[in-house]
Amino acid sequence: MTVRIRPLDPLRDAELVHPWVTHPKAAFWMMQDAKLQDVVRTYTEIAAHPHHDAFIGLVDGEPAFLMERYDPAHLELVGLYDALPGDVGMHFLVAPSDTPVHGFTRMVITEVMRELFADPATARVVVEPDVANKAVHALNEAVGFVPEREIQKPEKKALLSFCTRAQFESAVGALI
Repeated sequence: MTVRIRPLDPLRDAELVHPWVTHPKAAFWMMQDAKLQDVVRTYTEIAAHPHHDAFIGLVDGEPAFLMERYDPAHLELVGLYDALPGDVGMHFLVAPSDTPVHGFTRMVITEVMRELFADPATARVVVEPDVANKAVHALNEAVGFVPEREIQKPEKKALLSFCTRAQFESAVGALI
């Protein structure tokens, strides 16, 4: 499988990602009731934000996942932990499928992490998934994340977790 990650274009990609973010399997994305114009607005705001970026991941040329990168010193985690230089926040969402492929989501998170660590300025990746999202906790652990503690965000109780470049490389058995 070949993976390519490109910037999300809010106007062009809203119709693509709307069914992804509103799908029942995307409940932790917290956009279940979003209308198409809500998705356009959300991703237009992300595109305009100096510390937040959104991307579409293509697998073998087909759109397959959504990825967000943010600076936790300025967004999402401000005041909830002491951000360090080189910290990068991440969210990812695999597109729903009628024919799931075993290991696909793990491959996606691995590629997302490779993309983040491809930037030499990235020292560690920070995530804050909902404490109830056990499936993503297992995926995070598989790529090297270590939970630190539970935190209370305005919208959820989250599990603050970190993954350094060395932890990622050790977990996936490869150098970046």
